[in-house]
Amino acid sequence: MNGKVLIFSAPSGSGKSTIVNHLLPLHPEMEFSVSATSRPPRGEEQDGVEYYFLTVEDFRARIQADEFVEYEQVYEGRFYGTLKSEVERIWAKGHVIVFDVDVKGGVSLKKYFGDSALSVFIQAPSVEELRRRLIARATDSMEAIEERVAKAAEEMTYAPQFDRILINDNLQEAFKRAEEMVEEFLR
Repeated sequence: MNGKVLIFSAPSGSGKSTIVNHLLPLHPEMEFSVSATSRPPRGEEQDGVEYYFLTVEDFRARIQADEFVEYEQVYEGRFYGTLKSEVERIWAKGHVIVFDVDVKGGVSLKKYFGDSALSVFIQAPSVEELRRRLIARATDSMEAIEERVAKAAEEMTYAPQFDRILINDNLQEAFKRAEEMVEEFLR
């Protein structure tokens, strides 16, 4: 261990990526950890930018080779995880690692990094608001949206396992509260 870690987790559509993308330019010492996934790219996503896109077979081979800090099979055949090489790459620069991960990944990362990490659970004001945001995003089918909404209800039960809970009911207020949490942790 040689650095600090910020972990942001949330059910899909809660605004975690929006909040993380707001925080990163404010702190040049922070660097986004690119997760690996076995899902195909969406829209304009690029390998090595939003995710490292791996085949299911490659992902499983890397699990066997113990190349992950943590990983989860979030949906059938859909893996997400944090490569050890990504952690080493960022810490080699002396940067603070910023994770934008699913809820189970967030819990696993907090256990792994302990007191070196601040874990923040970002929560939409309601499941109905979550559904509305996912529909507005227009990146998934209705079937996929309903699957994500059902999963979100279960994921919300993980909130007490995080250091802080940030309810994203007003984006500008959520930005402000996230900035305060980060400033306090980095001090």
